[in-house]
Amino acid sequence: MDNKKKILLIDGNSIINRAFFALPPMDNGDGLHTNAVYGFLTMMFKMIKNIQPTHISVAFDLKAPTFRHKAFADYKAGRKGMPSELAMQLEPLKNILDSMNIDRKELEGYEADDILGTISRIGEENDFSVYVVTGDKDAIQLASDKTLVMITKKGVAEVEEYNTEGVIERYGLTPAQFIDLKGLMGDKSDNIPGIPGIGEKTGIKLLQEFGSVEGVIENVDKLKGAQKKKVEENTESAIMSKELATIDRNIPLDLSFEDMEFGSFDVQAVIKEFQKLKFNSLISKLSELTDCEEKEVEKKEINKLEDIETFIEKINEEGVLSIKTICREGNILDKNIIKTFLSIDGKEYYYLDGEEIIALKEILESEEIEKIGYELKQDFVALRPYGIYLGNIKFDISIAEYVIESKSSSSYDIDSIANKYLYKKVMTKDELLGKGAKSLSFEEVDFENLKDYIIGIFDTVFGVIEAMEKSIIDDGMEMLFYDVEMPLIAVLGDMEYTGIMVDKDVLNELDLEIKELIYDAEKKIFSLAGEEFNINSPKQLGVIIFEKLGLPVVKKTKTGYSTNAEVLEKLMDEHEIIRLISDYRTVVKLKSTYIDGLNSVINEKDGRIHSTFNQTIASTGRISSTDPNLQNIPVRTNIGRNIRKVFISENGRKLVDADYSQVELRVLAHMSGDENMIEAFSSGEDIHRKTASQVFNVSLDDVTPELRSAAKAVNFGIIYGKSDFGLAKDLNISLARAKDYINSYFGKYDKIKGFMDEIVANAERTGYSTTMFNRRRYIPEIKSNNFIDKNRGKRAAMNAPIQGSAADIIKIAMVNVHNRLFEEGLKSKLILQVHDELIVEAVEDELEIIEALLKEEMENAVYLDVDLDVDLNIGNSWYETK
Repeated sequence: MDNKKKILLIDGNSIINRAFFALPPMDNGDGLHTNAVYGFLTMMFKMIKNIQPTHISVAFDLKAPTFRHKAFADYKAGRKGMPSELAMQLEPLKNILDSMNIDRKELEGYEADDILGTISRIGEENDFSVYVVTGDKDAIQLASDKTLVMITKKGVAEVEEYNTEGVIERYGLTPAQFIDLKGLMGDKSDNIPGIPGIGEKTGIKLLQEFGSVEGVIENVDKLKGAQKKKVEENTESAIMSKELATIDRNIPLDLSFEDMEFGSFDVQAVIKEFQKLKFNSLISKLSELTDCEEKEVEKKEINKLEDIETFIEKINEEGVLSIKTICREGNILDKNIIKTFLSIDGKEYYYLDGEEIIALKEILESEEIEKIGYELKQDFVALRPYGIYLGNIKFDISIAEYVIESKSSSSYDIDSIANKYLYKKVMTKDELLGKGAKSLSFEEVDFENLKDYIIGIFDTVFGVIEAMEKSIIDDGMEMLFYDVEMPLIAVLGDMEYTGIMVDKDVLNELDLEIKELIYDAEKKIFSLAGEEFNINSPKQLGVIIFEKLGLPVVKKTKTGYSTNAEVLEKLMDEHEIIRLISDYRTVVKLKSTYIDGLNSVINEKDGRIHSTFNQTIASTGRISSTDPNLQNIPVRTNIGRNIRKVFISENGRKLVDADYSQVELRVLAHMSGDENMIEAFSSGEDIHRKTASQVFNVSLDDVTPELRSAAKAVNFGIIYGKSDFGLAKDLNISLARAKDYINSYFGKYDKIKGFMDEIVANAERTGYSTTMFNRRRYIPEIKSNNFIDKNRGKRAAMNAPIQGSAADIIKIAMVNVHNRLFEEGLKSKLILQVHDELIVEAVEDELEIIEALLKEEMENAVYLDVDLDVDLNIGNSWYETK
């Protein structure tokens, strides 16, 4: 089938249906489900790329009854209706096909199969190579030497291909006989009865002997026993079933091959449709499908920067510089820059080798020159060993996209940004270096490829800033972006480069202590089990718990018994071995994650750990840390808390820990404007005791520890949008009692109830929640028709303004603290942020200044109707400050 005239025929309903059930839910942020359309287009683009058709047509079913329904009233009778989440995607798909000038056909009284059958016949007669894509095996009857039928499997990712030879090889039948096979065996999905008791194997055997349904009926006397009886009793059913399964290849179709020609369409019109559905990743593939855009692109060059003085003059004139450093793997404290790439206007590109960048130190540090780029924190950190402090970081497109539309970490990758704003494909880091064991280092990359990668970054930076600035301004996020997120790049870069000191002796002591705990736990578990086994093997553990000890089976997996944490929790009262296993797992994880893990990342040059702080991970606006995650040091167990002893100050310094007191509850009081909650904070009483007193109508003196715990659970449960069911589980109380607690709470704090309801209503209308500073968190699931998804969306909507505002406040405080330390020439350093606390490593003779500075900047970061309160503690280790 190497004909130059190729027509691709797609069964629209079949493919979109298979895509819907194959792909996880997707949403465009406005409540429109999109997974089926995305799957359909991905499949179609793949087919276009592989087949390179000259013509395309997509056939759809209509709701109206077909001739088959009229012939057999029960045709497709048992089939479930189309889910609403799928039905809503048909129109968007058709809009995209129309925008791509792809022919689509539907005809009342006939199915998509009949349309495909008729076009394929006429296509063959007009000397086309025909390719039919469907999930319906009925189409196998269309296979021929000129028509290749591709049946999708594993969703829509893979296909089985059938021409005449392929059908004979798979079924031992011709394509025409495949109709007879359906006549004999029927088709449950379409409610075609066939002959009861005759399946595929028997049907094939009968057709190989007698040729057709009619041949089987004519030779019924040659059959024996039950088989003969089945055929005799179902003769009419078999003939009717064959007629129902036969695709009508002669329907009255208005057909013009000129209308089916593929390759010419308005790219911008298609892009608009893709943007409505948030299909940014598909935009770049458009130019690969067709010659509708100019393929020849001007080849840009990157030249070695020779005339540095002239370049500096031009930078001073323009007042802006874009920079991207490329570094070798190595110690954060070493000079690792291989090349620094530079551009002033996005038209001319230059590079300097290694230490040559020092020639631009003054320009790079200048607060008069705006620095723009992509992932500028990496550049900030890379320049520090050269004695260069990157100043006036004005615009980072990855951070801008995070502020504009926080979705997933991949949304801020350079190719995603280029796709979204420029509708073009640029090279990614993974494409440049490769993945896995065969990946290259930057030093090994061909310079021509590296140039393409860098040009893609610069083109994107200069190409998207204007559109991004407009989005930021339109959404009222200028203060958030320019005054909080952009200055934060230098703050986090400084924290990474400075690091936090580690006491290896304490770490080794903890290692011995934990090994002893693990050994003791193993001995006790083996004693109770009556034998030694691999506790870390779920399979062996399952045999011990459920077979040897006979505990009730909670859940099974494909490989045996489930022994996950949820299962162990349910078995906790069944046997003492369960508690030991749970404790053993906790301690083993502490060792692997925090003892072994921390040991492996201590910097050999300065004895410090240099964690990476991430600005674009959490959709709530919170900062996260990795390699290692310093924000997740466990504090619920003694051994977990002891890990904080590892983190210490250098000699002559102290750690000053400043922790916001109940910042999220204070934000809730301010944003809701609830007078009772505001008064509760203003009284200076413990907020949870005060809440317990007000909600449970008892005096402060009569608030028991249990009532305080209940009030605390309700306070934080409200912030996280917890239901009565969730609260009942947390407090181990009845559902009715939990409901009473929540009702009492909202009865006392009625404005909080109104505030929460308003948040949810706004999110249902707009698709997002906002913080005090207009940070948006998009919550597509709140528009879902699925009850569980929608409720999860409601909880996220209630939590986002509170947690997000608290995250914004700590960021503002970080920027202000960092600036004060810098402006006042202090030697003390901000080294760590963990949720609501900041840690400064303070020079001892600056201690009083740092205490006052932290308290002042944190408590005055923003104005709230309730005071922000900061707890300050000083110690030689993080443990001592808590």
